[in-house]
Amino acid sequence: MTGARDGAEGAAGYGPAVDPRAVRTVACVGAGVIGGGWAAHYLARGYRVTAWDPAPGAEERLRAVVDAAWPALERLGLAEGASRDRLDFAPSLAAAVSGADVVQESAPERLELKRALLAEIDAAAPPHVVVCSSTSGYGMSEMQGDAAVPGRLVVGHPFNPPYLVPLVEVAGGEATEPWAVAWAAEFYRAAGKAVITLDRELPGFVGNRIQEAAWREALHMVANGEATVEQIDLAMTAGPGLRWAFHGPCLTFHLAGGEGGMAHMLDHFGPSLEAPWTRLAAPELTPELRAAMVEGTAAAAAGRPVAELVAQRDRRLIAVMRALAEVEAEEAREAAAADAAAAPGAGGGAAR
Repeated sequence: MTGARDGAEGAAGYGPAVDPRAVRTVACVGAGVIGGGWAAHYLARGYRVTAWDPAPGAEERLRAVVDAAWPALERLGLAEGASRDRLDFAPSLAAAVSGADVVQESAPERLELKRALLAEIDAAAPPHVVVCSSTSGYGMSEMQGDAAVPGRLVVGHPFNPPYLVPLVEVAGGEATEPWAVAWAAEFYRAAGKAVITLDRELPGFVGNRIQEAAWREALHMVANGEATVEQIDLAMTAGPGLRWAFHGPCLTFHLAGGEGGMAHMLDHFGPSLEAPWTRLAAPELTPELRAAMVEGTAAAAAGRPVAELVAQRDRRLIAVMRALAEVEAEEAREAAAADAAAAPGAGGGAAR
């Protein structure tokens, strides 16, 4: 997946000039939902953001996205120096990336557009600057072929909304240098993200593939009249979705095996894998299925506008994240107390 050379700098004389933990300025190229979400995240973490998007009215839409996200980010907690005043909208792509320590590209998911834009960014950005793409499906090998310095091009795939959901999946392409992948992963961690570094390119990456499997099954159930949109969403939010906030599907099934764990679960429930419970092939998106999904979702939304649903989603995401943080802090305190109690000499004398 990556180039043959290891180390901090390639033989061509380029490599990371800025420690990933010392980044100060991020260029956000593309200012739609994802690009705007990235800008909000970076601003909340105390970075300066220089954005660029060629679409008419892009600056106004970007600032609106950041303003809409900011109350949620304030509730979650802002980093020192965080300010919406640190957002600049550049007059050109070259101006946006020329002074950046890292570039986050978030253009629409069209391969030829991505290839051309990444080549343009590569030509304008200083050669030591890592360029990350927010692509949700393309591999970097597909996108980096027109760049003169493809070794510093990396996938940095977020989950929506990027200003709240911590996951970022990092992957290089065939021409990506190992130092660039390592640098990007460390930068995202420093920026407050939970990072998966993929050892090989995988279409759709990890999170999307798992999400897509559930989505396809949901479409089948609606298409066959087996469940409604509301039933499917409630089945997830009141069922496995609660567990998946802290235990993924693998650890969840490990616990399903009791003391025998995953081994017992596979031995005991393995035969059910042959049962025709799931249909991973996508159903045909007929006009009837489309109408059922649109109408069912409208019923579930119950007249609430998107902005209201987004605000509700953000409040609830923060509540889950805070609850998990509190539990994790309590567990850490308990573990520390247990370690202290088990230490040699602990509790050996009365207090004086």
